[in-house]
Amino acid sequence: MILAVICLAQLVVLLDNTILNLAIPSLTRDLGASTADIQWMINAYALVLSGLLLTAGSLSDRYGRKKSLLVGLALFGIGSAVAAFSQTSEQLIAARAGMGIGGALLMTTTLAVIMQVFEGDELPKAIGLWGAVSSLGFAGGPLVGGVLLDHFWWGSIFLINLPVVVIGGLAVTKLVPESKNPQGKRPDLIGAVLSTIGMIGVVYAIISGPEHGWSSGGVLIAGAVGLAALAAFVRWELHVPFPMLDMGFFRNRRFNGAVAGGLLVAFGMAGSLFLLTQHLQLVLGYEPLEAGLRMAPLALMIVALNVVGVGAKVLKKIGAANTIAGGMTLLAIGLGLVSVLGDRSHGYGGMLLGLLLMGSGIALAMPAMANAIMSSIPPAKAGVGAGVQGTITEFGGGLGVAILGAVLSSRFAALLPAAVGAGAAGSQHEALEAAETAELREQVKDAFASGVSTSQLIGALAVFAGGLLAGFLLHRAARDEATASAPPTAEPPATEPPTAEAPTAEAPTAEAPAAEAPADGTPTAETSKTSA
Repeated sequence: MILAVICLAQLVVLLDNTILNLAIPSLTRDLGASTADIQWMINAYALVLSGLLLTAGSLSDRYGRKKSLLVGLALFGIGSAVAAFSQTSEQLIAARAGMGIGGALLMTTTLAVIMQVFEGDELPKAIGLWGAVSSLGFAGGPLVGGVLLDHFWWGSIFLINLPVVVIGGLAVTKLVPESKNPQGKRPDLIGAVLSTIGMIGVVYAIISGPEHGWSSGGVLIAGAVGLAALAAFVRWELHVPFPMLDMGFFRNRRFNGAVAGGLLVAFGMAGSLFLLTQHLQLVLGYEPLEAGLRMAPLALMIVALNVVGVGAKVLKKIGAANTIAGGMTLLAIGLGLVSVLGDRSHGYGGMLLGLLLMGSGIALAMPAMANAIMSSIPPAKAGVGAGVQGTITEFGGGLGVAILGAVLSSRFAALLPAAVGAGAAGSQHEALEAAETAELREQVKDAFASGVSTSQLIGALAVFAGGLLAGFLLHRAARDEATASAPPTAEPPATEPPTAEAPTAEAPTAEAPAAEAPADGTPTAETSKTSA
C-alpha cells in the first residue's frame, strides 16, 4: 500500500513534465499567450523542480520524509488548482512554479521512503516498480493530455491532480512511517542557495539554447552564472562542517558509474521521447491523441516488465553493471530501428518493434541505475541520494532534448530547399507555409524527416556508448569492492628460520566486512556504508 501511494505521487509529478505541450494551441487562444509566455509556462515547472531537488532531499533528511511528502502534496495540489483556473499567463506561470516546489519535495521523498520501508530482495523490486511508474509518467503525458484535451478544456490537465493529492495525503498520513537522519545536522542554507542558483542557471541555458541560440546573451549569462554558482557550491561543500551533499560520495566508483549511467539513460529517454512526438505528428501526420496512443507500447512494455519483476531478477542475476549496459544497448537498438524503419514509406508498423525494444531497455536500465545510486549512499542520507538521482534525471533529460533538438534543427536547415528561404528553417510549420508549391512542400517534409532520423541515430550511438561507459565503471567498482572484502591469502612459508619475536598487537590484519559484496556489483547494506 505504501508503494502504491508513493508511485501515484511520483506519477503525477512526472506527467506534468510533458502534459502541457499538447495544450499550447488552447492556451494561446484562451489566455492570449505569446510565444515567450508559452515557453515560461513549460519551463517554470522544470526550472524550479531541477533547482530545488538537492535542497528538497536535504530538508527531507533533516526534518522528516513523511512531513516532506505531505508538504509536497499540499503545494502540488494548491499549484494545480491555481493553474486550472488561471485567467492570465502570469498566473499560470506562477502556479507552475509553485507546482515545481511541491514536485521537488515529492520526487526526492518518494525514493527516500522506499529505501526506508523496503530491504533485502524486496528493495530492487520496489525500485523497479517506482522506475516503471517514473517512465510511465514521461511516456504517458501525451496520451493522458490527448484524452483530456479531446473531451475537456485545458484546465482539466491540472484538475486531474487534485484527487490524487487528496487520496495520497490521507494515505501518507495513515500508512507511511516517519523517518529522518538520526544525527539531526543543521541545514546547509548557503549550500542550498548556491545549488539552486547553479542548477536553475545551467538548466535554463540548456532549455533556452536551441530556441534563442547558444551564443545569445541570455543563454551565455545564465550558463556562466549557473556554472559559477555550482563551482562555488562544490568549494563550499568541501569545507563546511555539515555539507548538504557529501563530496566524499564522488570518491566511490560505483556511485560515479551510476551517475554516468543515470545521465545517459535520461539523455536517451528524454531525447528519444522528444523526437518520437515530432516523428509521429510531423513526419507520419498523426493528431496528438493518435500520436499518444501509438507511443503507448513503449510505456506498456516498461510497466509490464517491472510489474512481473523482470528488472529485479535480471539485476540480481547479472549485476548492476551488466544490467545497465544491456538495457542501454536495447534502448540504442530500438532508437536505431525507429530511425531506420519509421520513415513515411514504412509507416507506424516499422517503428513498433523499435518502441518495444526501447521500452525493454528503459525497464532494465532505469531501476538498476537508481538502485546503484541509492545503494552507494548511507540510508540516513537517502533524501540527498534521491535528490542526486532526480537532478541527474532532469539534467540528463534537458541535455538530451537540447542536443538532439539542435542536431535536428541543423540537419533540417541544411536540407531545406533554397526556394523556401533560410528564414523558414526555424520549424517545419514555418517552412511549409513558405513553400509555394506541392513539390516544395514534399521536399520540406523529406528534409524534416531526414533531420529526425539523423538525430535518432546520433542519440542511439550516444546511448550505446554511454551504456558501455557506465557498465565499465560499475564493473570496475564491483571488482575493487570484491577484492577489498576478500579474506587474506595465506603467507608462503618463510625461507629463513623464524625469529623468536612474536607479532605485536599492532600488526595489521585484514578487516573484512560482516557481509561480503557479491561479485555482480549488487551491494549489501553493509558494503554500501563502507564504500560510501
